[in-house]
Order: sequence, then structure tokens, then C-alpha cells
Amino acid sequence: MKEKKFTVYQLCFMALMAAVTCILAPLSIPIGPIPISLTNLVVYFTVYVIGLKAGTCSYCLYVLLGVVGLPVFSGYVGGPAKIAGPTGGYVIEKTNRNMVLVIIAWIVGTMVDYALGTAWFAYVQHCTVGYALKVCVYPFIVFDLIKIVAATFLGKAVRYALVKAGLLSNDKVVSGVTA
Repeated sequence: MKEKKFTVYQLCFMALMAAVTCILAPLSIPIGPIPISLTNLVVYFTVYVIGLKAGTCSYCLYVLLGVVGLPVFSGYVGGPAKIAGPTGGYVIEKTNRNMVLVIIAWIVGTMVDYALGTAWFAYVQHCTVGYALKVCVYPFIVFDLIKIVAATFLGKAVRYALVKAGLLSNDKVVSGVTA
């Protein structure tokens, strides 16, 4: 089976969405050891608009830019220390365009992100899981649910407009389901 390569449009959208992530991800509200960030909003939006494979590549490009030192992580920091630090587990992130399934998938993905990030935070900070949940998960649940819903509705509208304008194809992009 021949593997499908990315089109020039897809490559451009991956770069564009990596740039949007680099711009919005550093904006954060510090509420404790883990800030409220727009990173996952952009990730959800990106995956909805350009698909899982291209969205993942876009996110990996963003992470790579941050690891090499560009200040693109929350709080305008960069470098490998951010990934190795207590919040690094949350940088390693997150579908099907049926909106209900998308929302369910992102909630499950966010729960996995919470689990990995919380475990890493507790390990690096030498604290209890209960404390890590209190400072790293509970304050973010409502905000993350709002971001999931907003990204789904905004992503659907933007994807529809891009397909209608002929800038994206309506091919199966995520989980074999067309938009």
C-alpha cells in the first residue's frame, strides 16, 4: 500500500498552525505551578481543521521549536529544561469530525494528558498525586472543556470555509471520516 504524501497546501497549513501555536501558547495565566494556556485550544483547532496526521506534525514542529530554545512554551520560555521540568508532561499532548465524537475523543485525550502530566509533575516535584491533582488538574477542567467546545465549533466553521474555498480537500483526514 502506497503511503500518501502531504500536499503543498497541507505543508503550508502545518507551518501556519505551528506558527499560530507558537504565538498563542506562551500567553498564559499563572494560577500555580501549571498556568492556564491556549496551547490545547490551538491543538484541538488544528487537528479539527487539518486532520490528525497533519495536526500532529504541526504540534511536533511547535515542540521542536520550543526544545531548541525559542520562547514558545507558556510564560515565554523555551529549551529542553521545560520538557524535563515538572510541567513537561503536559507539553507531550493530544479525531473524527462527528462533533460529539470529537468532543468525547478530546475529553479522553485531555484525561490522558492530565494523567501523564500529573504523574510526571508528582515524580519531578516529589509530591503526592493528590497534591498534583489539586494544583495541576482540578483548576483546569472547566477551562479545558470550554476550549474543547470552542475549538470544535470554530474548527468546523473554518474547515468548512477552507474546503469551500478550495484550499483544503474534503478527503478523509481524521479516522477515515469525511468532514
